[in-house]
Amino acid sequence: MASKLVLQRRLLRFLQLLPPSSSSTHAVPFLSVKASECTSLCRKNSLLPSHTSYSRNLCSGSFNLDESQAPLTVDYRSLLDENEFHRLADSTIHSVQEKLEDYGDLVEVDGFDIDYGNDVLTVKLGDLGTYVLNKQTPNRQLWLSSPLRLVFCSGPSRFDWDRDTKAWIYRRNKANLYKILEGELEQLCGKAIVLS
Repeated sequence: MASKLVLQRRLLRFLQLLPPSSSSTHAVPFLSVKASECTSLCRKNSLLPSHTSYSRNLCSGSFNLDESQAPLTVDYRSLLDENEFHRLADSTIHSVQEKLEDYGDLVEVDGFDIDYGNDVLTVKLGDLGTYVLNKQTPNRQLWLSSPLRLVFCSGPSRFDWDRDTKAWIYRRNKANLYKILEGELEQLCGKAIVLS
């Protein structure tokens, strides 16, 4: 029974990932159809290819990932000393906090509130969402959760200190923490802010 439910859930997730087609789609009553019937129904309606190796890939989750989706390697030699990390991270978080407190007086956002405690800066923008900026000491990173990134289910962005630019940089796209916050806050609140 459990394996049938797992297969049905995986198939449902797969079907949700398919692009919409111009042909009519058939609703599959997942809870009342056997897994083999579901698979053959999907193949009959051209929702799954006919070869069986695909179903093994589907179940094992071994989809072809491009480089941007693969885990990044970490050069541990470039990690900051813990004391230096705390100094830089604390300085950044406190600077962001001060500037956001001033920014909160300029924008008209119901529910705008800033809270700092236990090395976590929380910025509430009422109905617009919440930002969380916190230290991740073992990784020597700052993590930023954004209401805009949650919409796209991408999770927190992880920023490493870049000694060359003297800034917190997101390794996947080389984006600067301050620039990301400036752009998103202007988009959400309708008023520019300069953090750098």
